[in-house]
Amino acid sequence: MSAATPEERLAELGLSIPAVAKPVAAYIPAVRSGIHVFTSGQLPMQDGQLMATGKVGGEVSLEEAVACAQQCALNALAAVNAELGSLTAIKRVVKVVVFVASTSDFTGQPQVANGASELFGNVFGDAGQHVRSAVGVPVLPLDSPVEVELIVEID
Repeated sequence: MSAATPEERLAELGLSIPAVAKPVAAYIPAVRSGIHVFTSGQLPMQDGQLMATGKVGGEVSLEEAVACAQQCALNALAAVNAELGSLTAIKRVVKVVVFVASTSDFTGQPQVANGASELFGNVFGDAGQHVRSAVGVPVLPLDSPVEVELIVEID
């Protein structure tokens, strides 16, 4: 991995840190506790709107869901960035939890979650390798197809 900052690596991927997504209920986007920052579940919001709605395996394709997971991951990084002021303080991505609102016969939750996991690997290199859960659920807030939580260790 080059000495580029996480923000520079995002730019190389044609991506950038979005504005922090406004919470949809009574919570804050991220909290620092000791050497960790925990994010609330992040939806695939772009410019204040969900990228897609519905169930993966139904109204939402696998490809769309992977893109949604990547956007959720970007939104999680935005929440961490707002808490820390920079992504360079991230020592490693520790855990990623991906919830996928899917039809009862859809079993590709791990492939959906790769949209988030691969982004963290591309941005943080070895420090982006993490433990993960990919969970199929019947419904998510606002009929979102994907939601991502993030835990990072910081310097």
